[in-house]
Amino acid sequence: MGVYRLIGSIGVLIALQIAVVQAADVAQPVPPVVVPMAADGVQRATIMLDSYSYTPNHVIVEAGKPVELTLTSVTTITPHNFIIKELSVEQDVSAGKTVVIKFTPTQTGTFPIYCDKRLWPLPSHRDKGMEGKFEVK
Repeated sequence: MGVYRLIGSIGVLIALQIAVVQAADVAQPVPPVVVPMAADGVQRATIMLDSYSYTPNHVIVEAGKPVELTLTSVTTITPHNFIIKELSVEQDVSAGKTVVIKFTPTQTGTFPIYCDKRLWPLPSHRDKGMEGKFEVK
């Protein structure tokens, strides 16, 4: 009887640990970031690429002005990318690395940003929630 009670207790502990890990993976809402214009006329922002999330995940810029985004992958194993398909922006970011991209958005609107990396046959990072908004006003 004692062995069954021990096995049951271990099962409960494992279930609790899984629940805690899953709760920790839920991204907390972050308010949109209006990217400031520097004295040189460039809009600069840093975006952190983590396990299935971007921080910030909603960036607002001004149309017709240069944008410089510093993309930093805080994961140490999994590579990511940063895609804004409608603006022809696509950049790979290796695990633990930082990449700077520069472009000038001319089209206004709100466009999805996402990571389409995946380890086949698992869902893509976007499917797991790694997406956000890039808003051009």
